Amino acid sequence: MKKLIATIAMILMVSTLIPSWAAANVGINEKYGVPIVVYGGNLSEDEKASVAESLSVEEEAEVEEIEVTGEDLVTYIKDGDARARMFSSAKITRKDEGEGLVIQIVTPDNITQVTTEMYANAMLTAGIENATVEVAAPKPVTGHSALVGIYKAYEVNGEQLDPERTDVANDELEVATELAEDVDEAKVSELLTEIKKQIAEQNPASREDVEQIVEEQLSKLQIELSPEDRQLLIDLMDRIRQLDIDFSQWSTQLEDLSKTIEDKIGTIVNDEGFWNSVKEFFRNLANTVRSWFN
Repeated sequence: MKKLIATIAMILMVSTLIPSWAAANVGINEKYGVPIVVYGGNLSEDEKASVAESLSVEEEAEVEEIEVTGEDLVTYIKDGDARARMFSSAKITRKDEGEGLVIQIVTPDNITQVTTEMYANAMLTAGIENATVEVAAPKPVTGHSALVGIYKAYEVNGEQLDPERTDVANDELEVATELAEDVDEAKVSELLTEIKKQIAEQNPASREDVEQIVEEQLSKLQIELSPEDRQLLIDLMDRIRQLDIDFSQWSTQLEDLSKTIEDKIGTIVNDEGFWNSVKEFFRNLANTVRSWFN
């Protein structure tokens, strides 16, 4: 009996130390409306059901469900292909001002190119702030179409996005995934964020000023790019410079994103061995409890 009491006490103690990922459902948010789930338009019914399960749709008090297609791609991206196949999907929950962007890829094995930080960077460029966004796909895909779905969700929710900004944001995502073929993904996100922070702080007046900022950050972060990739990056950042953005407000969001990326690069919490040890602990604990009844 003493052993039973001690083990139960240990379980209770551990449970208080572990974050509560499944917060109590507080019902419908009357300020911002229900979460919007955007399904890739090329999903089969079985794939759509799989995505809905991954996004925990049934756990919501209520959701609005829409689809994103190649036609939407043309709406938000100048050179978009209406025949594009769309599989990656997302659930968007708007939050209060100041809460920032929280991005989670809930099927990480199936989103093969775009990282959470890449999504966050592109969303800020597009003018989307203060939301929790969960991304999922039923099979391996690059993850690009989820961004278009996020645009559509915001407009369904009554927001008017600047098409120039959404086009540049898509360009940013393309450049980020291309750079990540030769540079670590986290370093690519760090590079993009730091360059954008400097653009916000320095307010460069010309392409030459932007080029200097890019060169400084490449040197600071010790990143080597080919001449072609370097040119892609400069072209992108010069487009960002010319956007109608309140850079004074942008700085805070970029600072938060920068901190997140730094933590990701420097932490060991994302180490697979760490999580395997956590799983092993609970597996052993379950076996111990099971043995009492056998």
